[in-house]
Amino acid sequence: MYCNKENVNILTALLVAHGVRRAVVCPGSRNAPIVHNLHECGDIVCTPVTDERSAGFYALGMALYVREPVVVCVTSGTALLNLMPAVAEAFYQHVPLVVISADRPPQWIGQQDGQTIPQPDALGRFVKKAVMLPETHDKETRWYCNRLVNEAILATRKHGGGPVHINVPISEPLYEFTVATLPEERKIWSCFSRELNKENEDELRSRLNKAQRPLIVMGQMEMANMTMLGATTMSGRGFVLCEPLSQENSCGLDELMEAVGDDERFVPDFVLYTGGHIVSKRLKKFLRGLDDVEMWQVSIDGELNDTYMHVSYVMEGDLTTSPDLFKNPDGSEGEYYRLWANAYEWVKRQLCETPLTYSAEAVVRHFEQRFEPLDCFALRHYANSTAIRLGCRYSREHIFCNRGVNGIEGTLSTAAGMSMVADDIVDMVVCVVGDLSFFYDQNALWNENLRGNLRVLLLNDGGGTIFNRFDGLRQSAAHDMITGVHHTHAEGICRQNNVGYRSACDMKTAEEGIEWLLRSHSDTPLVLEVYFNS
Repeated sequence: MYCNKENVNILTALLVAHGVRRAVVCPGSRNAPIVHNLHECGDIVCTPVTDERSAGFYALGMALYVREPVVVCVTSGTALLNLMPAVAEAFYQHVPLVVISADRPPQWIGQQDGQTIPQPDALGRFVKKAVMLPETHDKETRWYCNRLVNEAILATRKHGGGPVHINVPISEPLYEFTVATLPEERKIWSCFSRELNKENEDELRSRLNKAQRPLIVMGQMEMANMTMLGATTMSGRGFVLCEPLSQENSCGLDELMEAVGDDERFVPDFVLYTGGHIVSKRLKKFLRGLDDVEMWQVSIDGELNDTYMHVSYVMEGDLTTSPDLFKNPDGSEGEYYRLWANAYEWVKRQLCETPLTYSAEAVVRHFEQRFEPLDCFALRHYANSTAIRLGCRYSREHIFCNRGVNGIEGTLSTAAGMSMVADDIVDMVVCVVGDLSFFYDQNALWNENLRGNLRVLLLNDGGGTIFNRFDGLRQSAAHDMITGVHHTHAEGICRQNNVGYRSACDMKTAEEGIEWLLRSHSDTPLVLEVYFNS
């Protein structure tokens, strides 16, 4: 039996009709009719997460893997505001989240009633669409409710896609489940194409043909797109600069740009940029310094992102639908391509062969190298700051990262959500995370539904040591406050959440711990905590 709130029943029926199959649900009173319906319908798998901030990132991780809309449902009041970090990340990565918030009836907002804040548009510019469903009472309001839900769900896919917000006012009583079936609702169909139109594709092909030294820059993109473009770096038309956030076999971009330095031979005469964020600051500096070089951008939403300050042409579309653009018609490799390729091969050898003393860098390098002889498929999710920089340096496989906003929060929850929906082809989801990110997001482990396919490599150096790169900061009397110095350990957190735990404090125990982390069979998550300032 379903609830007796017609707007909630319309919403449930349309979520099912549009193929939404997963929801992260948070406890609450006002959202109880919605959670009841999602669970009752049988077509949607519900995952309970108590901490709303963590729940938002759980849903993000799920959607990153399944590449379909995922619901996150919260009760009224400040519960909704806790979703803001995950929604902002989803917005900049074009991830289809459907945020559903229960609400008080509008006449009680601002009247000192419990858990009431102005919820419509509370997520502001970080959603593609925000709607408030009416409490229906006649044919017209039912039509309006249907239309709004259709509009919101379709917006998760429009112009590259992204998160949407559906706010649902619900009057009391809340707990009457008396409706036998969901209504038959009109589903509105729409076709959104991510392909470059023929005119743009021909224009781009012509410009690439004219270029003598074309450079292709790829920012963060979906793993599926990485697979489609797997041969691009060997295309020969123009060298591809990218990181593991977009392409496999693409480590060491910062080191490559350091090796290139000021050598004029590497300066391109045309740059094509696509995808999301680039971590490498050296590449950004290099591209921003190309004052007389033409630069075109292809973006899935058609928005201008002039990250490198020289864009003159923007196309809406997805380059992964036109991989042949990058191939020379005769299959040859140009001199400019070989120049970059030789430099890159030299950098890769240096990264493998340079001796390292015990450090986070040495541990991450060993961690990545241990995957090569393992017969397993692992998804890697790196936290921001030091972790992602080390991942970009040493990983030869695609890596995930909450790089849309570059926040430290939510990494562990995102990986945890991904681990819950990963199918049998994925042996494990490994989260490589720094100490501040881990402890900030420790509630990600507070979930009895987590499985043994979640593994965590925790790099604990007692604070945000990436800030120590700035000489002036060392002189500040507020240094410890700014860098978050602490003496916290993860063992107690793991024990209370039934998570397997092991620690390491030198290279030998770290190597042994990595073997344990990657090779152990476990029904519960495993955490390896590596100390560097014990």
